[in-house]
Amino acid sequence: MKILLRWLLNAGSLLLIANYLPGMELGGWYSALITVIVLGLINALIRPIIFILSLPVNILTLGLFTFVINALMFWFAASIVKGFSVENFSTALFASILFSILSFAISLLLKKEN
Repeated sequence: MKILLRWLLNAGSLLLIANYLPGMELGGWYSALITVIVLGLINALIRPIIFILSLPVNILTLGLFTFVINALMFWFAASIVKGFSVENFSTALFASILFSILSFAISLLLKKEN
């Protein structure tokens, strides 16, 4: 039950970000729900590989390259999902940062319920 609630809240936060961030468009609830699933799969399967391959760069930048990796994964999800588009890399960077913050807050709120 909690996973469905987290899924819906993350989709809502993605819709909220798309409404306020210029350069990012989302078709509606259906596109948001599919995008959250795709982002979850990308972050579970592809992101760890990219992170390990870019570990030297990440060490040199003191971890700041992780923001770039997150933005690339966000941009990649936008290229896969119909109804979800990100105009440029800077929009993907800001959107991924905002989505990470909101997703972290949702996780904290759902943990407090126990």
